[in-house]
Amino acid sequence: MMDCAHTRQESDTELLVCVTCRRAGMTPEDARRPGRALFDQITALDRPEGVRITATDCLQNCDFGCTVALRGGAEKWTYVFANVDEAAHPEMLLAGAAQYHAAPDGVIPWRQRPEHFKRNCVARIPPLTPAPKQQDR
Repeated sequence: MMDCAHTRQESDTELLVCVTCRRAGMTPEDARRPGRALFDQITALDRPEGVRITATDCLQNCDFGCTVALRGGAEKWTYVFANVDEAAHPEMLLAGAAQYHAAPDGVIPWRQRPEHFKRNCVARIPPLTPAPKQQDR
């Protein structure tokens, strides 16, 4: 579902939240799956400027709890993160999404990344449009 007050631009950052995620061996406290609960928690918070939150179906990472992805324009790397906790991580995800949005290529410097991003990155996917190579001098 797209926020009507927000028009899509190629440079926008999108935080995709798998709403079908569940945790092996755990029964949710209500009828919602943990992924849906994560999406609900995130969308209840103020989102950073330039960041869209989108619910999506299965990201095919079912053995590793809630999974999210960060993607931006054609010149940014895309990241997939697992083991996200629906209660503890919504603010961290939004802070990380703001950092990602501010990075021209989507690469947050290692020391500045949220600790969860450092330890739970499932995939890093190259940009559709690679940055131009610098000429040798």
